[in-house]
Amino acid sequence: MEQLNYLLFAWINATPASPEWLIDLATFFARDLIAIIPLLIVGLWFWGPRQQLSAQREVVTKATIALLFAMSAASAIGMLLPHERPFAIGVGYTFLAHAPDSSFPSDHGTAIFTFALAFLCWHRAWSGLLLMTAAVAIAWSRVFLGVHWPLDMVGGFLVGLVGCLFAQLVWNLFGETIAYLLTRLYHFLFAFPIRKGWVKE
Repeated sequence: MEQLNYLLFAWINATPASPEWLIDLATFFARDLIAIIPLLIVGLWFWGPRQQLSAQREVVTKATIALLFAMSAASAIGMLLPHERPFAIGVGYTFLAHAPDSSFPSDHGTAIFTFALAFLCWHRAWSGLLLMTAAVAIAWSRVFLGVHWPLDMVGGFLVGLVGCLFAQLVWNLFGETIAYLLTRLYHFLFAFPIRKGWVKE
C-alpha cells in the first residue's frame, strides 16, 4: 500500500514547473473551500421554505452527528496510528504551510467527505454530487500541494462513511428526542431574531 501511496503522490504532486494559477486554485480549494460546511449548516438551519425547514434541519442534525463521530474517529486514528506527511520525510514538493502532525486520515478529507455523503444519503442527489465534487477538489488539492498522501483521502472517505452509518443508527434510536430538544433549545436561544423575522421559526 505504501508503494501505491508513493506512486500516486508522485503523479499528483505539484512541482516548481506547475502553473502558478493552478497552485493558486489548489490553495483556494485546500484552505478555503471547506468553509462550505459551516455555511450550509447555518443556512439550512436558519432559512428556507417553511414546508422544507423540518427536513433541512434533520439533514443538518444528522450531518453534524456524522461529522462529530467522524472527526473524533479520525483524531483517535491519528494518535494511535501516526503517519508522517510527505514533507516531513522529504518527499515531493510542498506549496502549503502545515504542521508536521499525523496525516492519516486527512481531517479536511474526513470533514468534507462526511458532509458530501450525508447530503447524498439524506438530502438530494444533486446537492450530494455537488458536495462530492467539492470534496474531490479538496482532496486533490491537498495532495497536489504536498501536505497529504492520496490514501489519507481514501481514509477520510471511509471514516466519513462510517460516520454517516453511525448517525443514521443514532437517529433511528433517538431522532425524535434529539429533534425535539434541539428545537426547544433553538427557540430559547434565538427567540429575539425569530420574533424579528431575521431567521425562521
